[in-house]
Amino acid sequence: MTTSSTSSSSSPVSIASSSSAGAAGGSVINVSSLVSQLVTATQDPQQALITNQTEAVTSQISSIGTLKSALSTFQSALGALDTPSAFDSQTANTSNSDAVTATATSGAPVGTYSVSVTALAQAQQILSTGFTGDGTVGTGALKLSLGGTSFNVTIDSSDDTVSGIAAAINSATGNPGITATVVQGTDGAHLLLSSAQTGAANTIQVSETDSGAALSALTYPDPDPNNAGSDLHYKVESAAQDASYSIAGVAATSPSNTITSALSGVTLTLTGTTTAGTPAAVSVSTDTSTIQTNISAFVTAYNTLESAFQSLGGYDSSTGTAGPMMGSALLSGIQNQVQNVLYSVVNTGSTTYNTLASVGITTNSDGSLSLNSSTLANALSTNFSAVSQLFTATSGVATSLNTLITENLSSTGSIASKSQSLTSQENALTAQTSQLNTQMAALTASLTQQYSALNALLSSLQTTSSYLTQAFASLPQVDGTPNA
Repeated sequence: MTTSSTSSSSSPVSIASSSSAGAAGGSVINVSSLVSQLVTATQDPQQALITNQTEAVTSQISSIGTLKSALSTFQSALGALDTPSAFDSQTANTSNSDAVTATATSGAPVGTYSVSVTALAQAQQILSTGFTGDGTVGTGALKLSLGGTSFNVTIDSSDDTVSGIAAAINSATGNPGITATVVQGTDGAHLLLSSAQTGAANTIQVSETDSGAALSALTYPDPDPNNAGSDLHYKVESAAQDASYSIAGVAATSPSNTITSALSGVTLTLTGTTTAGTPAAVSVSTDTSTIQTNISAFVTAYNTLESAFQSLGGYDSSTGTAGPMMGSALLSGIQNQVQNVLYSVVNTGSTTYNTLASVGITTNSDGSLSLNSSTLANALSTNFSAVSQLFTATSGVATSLNTLITENLSSTGSIASKSQSLTSQENALTAQTSQLNTQMAALTASLTQQYSALNALLSSLQTTSSYLTQAFASLPQVDGTPNA
């Protein structure tokens, strides 16, 4: 009789059967997935550290750029206050703008000057006699002159009328400023010649240059010396004339109504004549209005800079956000340097006006500045020199700030030094990333090789296990019943 047996030899068979599903050379391990997970677990913590450090350095580099821009913008506002010439600004006013107006430039002598105008400079204008009929004059060649400059005009049958001649004159090459106009009247067409240049020397002359006499009716003045001074051919509508004027009783003339050389730094524009015995008063004074505007711009520019300081290095309690340069020695150092200048006492020669506060510039609780315009105006009118020295002296506020910012922004300054350090850190972190990538590539290759070999071994073992399982299954059963 044959019976089933549950001896210990059946256990390996059971185990072999359980593993037979992956037999026949199939992969036991997903090598690619396993290696990827192992490499990722090794790489991610290191890369995260490098990435965080890189982001911090990049933020610092960006903040340095913001700081440089803020300082440069503020320095631009100092240009209107950091030199004595910035306070050497003059303005001019006149008591009779119908006769004379005036402007003054830096360095103009302060004072009041009596200006009398007896005649204005005029440009010459002459009107020809009338040409009846169709206005035909003739053909030939003309030479026209204005002052010391002349040009030529050739007239043929296509433009031998008054209007044709006027067009030829206006379009002629080298015309220094003679404008020709046709004026129609009951007595025919007239040629009106007008000079664009004032002054007695800028007279108009017209002469024939060919051998004919067809255009003789257009010549001026009369070439016949016996007729000198006559109005033959033309009537003088406006004479060429110099301006006649006097300053402080000193008589002078000018070919132009704009006079730039009579008073140093002052431009006079004559617009009419004055009444005898009643000259116009031209006053040249310091332009405190412009200076107040420049000082106000300085205060506004500093407040913009202070806002940048706060944004970079402050802490916003409402959002719990710290500025990117909070705790930066560079930022706090520059901020302290600027504030030390703002609060300094400057040797102005005055014990009253020697600080910004004394001229109306005070500090608010948030670090910004305020300007009291009335206090500043009073300081300028009381001791203009002291206010000028407060900003422009060697140790003046604007001068010192300009020097300070220039040093910090220079190629050897503190900002450049910090920028170079941060750039080096950024390059080092980039190199670390590259090195880590190289290491992980090598680790990937090594692990792939190891696990591929293991996978091959396991696959081989699976094949052997399957074979043994089948072999055990084909063995005859052993009957343990004794013979009778």
